[in-house]
This record gives sequence, structure tokens and C-alpha cells, in this order.
Amino acid sequence: MAEILKRSKPLAVNPLKASQPTGAALAFLGLKNAIPMLHGSQGCTAFGKVFFVRHFREPIPLQTTAMDQVSSIMSADENVIEGLRVICEKNAPDVIGLPTTGLSETQGVDIKRLVREFRDKHPQFAATAVVPVSTPDFSGCLESGFALAMEAIIDVMVPESAGPRPDLLPGGEGAITFPLPLGEGSRVGVVARRKKQVNVLCASMLTPGDTEAIRDWIEAFGLRPVLLPDIGDSLDGHLVDAETTPLTLGGTPKNEIASMGESVATLVIGRSLAKAADLLKQRTGVPDFRFDHLLGLDACDAFTMTLAQISGQPVPARIDRQRAQLQDAMVDTHFMTGFLRVGIAADPDLLLGLGQFLAGVGAEIVAAVAPARAEVLAEVPAHAVRIGDLEDLERGALEHRAQLLISNSHAAQAAERLQIPLLRAGFPQYDWVGGYARTWVGYRGARAALFDIANLFLGNHHDTPAYRSIYRTEPGLDSQERTAAGAGLVRH
Repeated sequence: MAEILKRSKPLAVNPLKASQPTGAALAFLGLKNAIPMLHGSQGCTAFGKVFFVRHFREPIPLQTTAMDQVSSIMSADENVIEGLRVICEKNAPDVIGLPTTGLSETQGVDIKRLVREFRDKHPQFAATAVVPVSTPDFSGCLESGFALAMEAIIDVMVPESAGPRPDLLPGGEGAITFPLPLGEGSRVGVVARRKKQVNVLCASMLTPGDTEAIRDWIEAFGLRPVLLPDIGDSLDGHLVDAETTPLTLGGTPKNEIASMGESVATLVIGRSLAKAADLLKQRTGVPDFRFDHLLGLDACDAFTMTLAQISGQPVPARIDRQRAQLQDAMVDTHFMTGFLRVGIAADPDLLLGLGQFLAGVGAEIVAAVAPARAEVLAEVPAHAVRIGDLEDLERGALEHRAQLLISNSHAAQAAERLQIPLLRAGFPQYDWVGGYARTWVGYRGARAALFDIANLFLGNHHDTPAYRSIYRTEPGLDSQERTAAGAGLVRH
């Protein structure tokens, strides 16, 4: 079990953390015809928008309540109500996300009360779902803000449903049965009007490429996934005919979210979504299967066998072949990954996934840094996990002679100073084209990651210079050059 080390300095140097409002906005950007409106100053929204645009290299729809000096002191309630009215009137979105920021939280806003007042004043906009969520940026990180937004989305947009019928015998009419949980013999009768539909709660660590891979993975078993949120459909970089749009293009439709109570099962990817998963299960009764991540052979095997049991179908041949390809890649790269000393800085879910994946191929996590506390950090395969910033990562990597860094683009300067390679992961990635679309999950994603890690190691590996005898004779060399060559200083 890793020791969790608290912050040891009064300020952040080269910050690792992205704010909670940014994480909440990312969750809303994965919904169809949606727009997040951050309750705070213009700078709060502009700062997050810059990172989104540089990371995804796409126009990002974000709005703000534009609190100024007067409204910050007196009241900004009207900013919220009027902002919601204008967006509904001009753009007619299906969903408006309403995260708070540090400024509005310090003011003491009751964001849910303001939504109720908006409903009372403007009942004509009842078709638009408004999802308020409290996400102060002086606590937590992107991952926790994303998880809070997921919980709020389920609370507002998923209706109560009957769920499992305890009086329905397993195997009875209208029931679908499969083991719950894995490894135990109990069988549960589940009422599902959509017997091929499964819910998938996607954590913030998943990229658009990851969500697309998960969709293909599930569909290979004849199941129909409802991904929440689906940034693989809204932020995957596809071109459209419209020059501009004020709302998200693609994502999880509002009616699909409302139908999650009719699914046969829920797949939860990421420990940070535990509370959102608990709420969905309580509200719908749909049983769930939970996975910390989908990185590496063991995690992929667990997910694959779960899909096989839910669907009642054998593992498709192409999935089995992808697994064999990953095994071969593990053999091909074990000379590079074995005993490789790695430093990682990332949000807790991603830190755990990367750590367990690398430990599974023989690497050693010599420095681990997270921006905020989380229960899952204790399970990172490292001696200690420090709550801190990228300066802490750089110091830890230097002390333990790390050979590879894994973090976002902010760690590029640290890697350059340490003269070791950087594998970019997490948010933001603004100096690496296509980083947002990279696939990490699944057998293919793990295989590609292994190849990249091995190539980074080989590209930075320095061999011992060849010995050149001082007695070597070669035309054009004088005695001094022969002496230098013998010392290994001249290479031919």
C-alpha cells in the first residue's frame, strides 16, 4: 500500500492540477446539443476554454455568467437566471450544465435554488434540462469536478424506475440473468425492456479514442452501449458542414440518458465515479460492474469476461487475436520495460491505471504525484504518492534516477531538464498533435503504449562508447588523435 504524502510547501510550482469547473465542463461537453455555463467571472471560463481549444484543437462551446465587481459583492443571482433565459431563447439546447467556480462559491451561491427560480419565472423552457453542480476550484481537481458533474447529470436527467423485481424468479419471463458479482454464484433476475442495452459510465481519464474503442468492444458482443458522457462522439475532431455552432456536436442524447433505467447492466470505468454509480443503481435498480481502469492485460481480461457473461456470447475471434497480439508485444518489449524506472504525475484514476499497467510489465514507479487526495491512491504500486505539483515530480525523478516521465504537456520542460523522454498522458496536451485522440484502453491500446514506451527508451538509451586502442594506426591520425581515440573521445 502506497504512503500518501501531504503537500510540503505553501505554493504550487509548475502546477499539475486542472480545476473542478474544467472537469465538470468536460463532462457536459460529452452530451448532445449541450452547453456548459460556468457561474463566475469571464476569466474563469476563458482560462478553461483556452486549454480545451489547445487540447482538442476544436471550437469549444462555453458560456459564463460574467460576474463583475458589483455582482460579486451584491448578488449575482440575476446573472444566472438571465443567462439561462438567453441561452434557451437563442440556442434551444437540450442540456445546460451549470457548474460553479471559486468566485461564486466564495460568495455563497445556492445554485440549485437559482435553477428553481429560473423554472418558476420561465416555464416555457421546461424542455431544456438544467444541471447545477457545485464545483469550487479551490478544492479537488479535474477528475473530482468531472465526477460531481456525472452525479448531477444522473440526479437531474435519469428518472426513477422500477429496476429489478425481487419477486421475479431468475430465468423467468422477461428476465435476463447473469452472475452478480463476478466470481460468486448468485444469480439475479433483471427486468430490462432493452435487453441488449448496457450503460457505460466513463471517467475523465478516458480519451475520445478510448470511448470509441470501448464502444467497438461492447458492440463486438452484440450489445448496445449508452456511454455517459460520450466525448468520442462530440470531441473526436470530426468535420461538419456548419461553420460554427453554439452547442456540442454529437455526444450522449438526452433521451438516451433518460432510458438508462431500461438497460440490462451498467459498466463503471473509474473509481472516481463510485458515487455516481451508487446513485444510478439506487435510482434505477440496474446492476453494475465496476472497473478501476481498462489498461493492461488483467483489466482487459476482466472487462472482456464481463461482456461475455452479460451477453451470453463467446469471446469474438478478433478480440482473442488482439489479446494474443498484446501478449506478443509484452514479450517483444520486456527487455525495455523490465526494471524501467518511471515517474508519473496524473489525476488519481489515471495514476492508478498507468501505475498498475507499468508494474504489470516489470517497470518500477519511482515517483508518483497526484494533484488531489483520493481513496484510490493508496493502491498505486509505488512506495509513496505525493500530493503536489510537477516540481515534486521532477525532484522525485531526479532523486531516484527515473528513465521516463509520464504526464501532461506541462511536464515537457521538466523532462528536458532531466534529459529523459516524456510520454504525454492526461489533460492538457497542447504540444502534441492528436494526443487527445490516443487510445490507451483495450488490448490494442496497451500494445501501442508498450511500443511507444519501448521506443522512447531506445531513443534515449546511451551505449558505452567503443574502445579505440591508442596503438591503432589509421591514415591521417597524429599521435594526439590516436590518444584521444584510445580514450573513447573520438568516434568513427
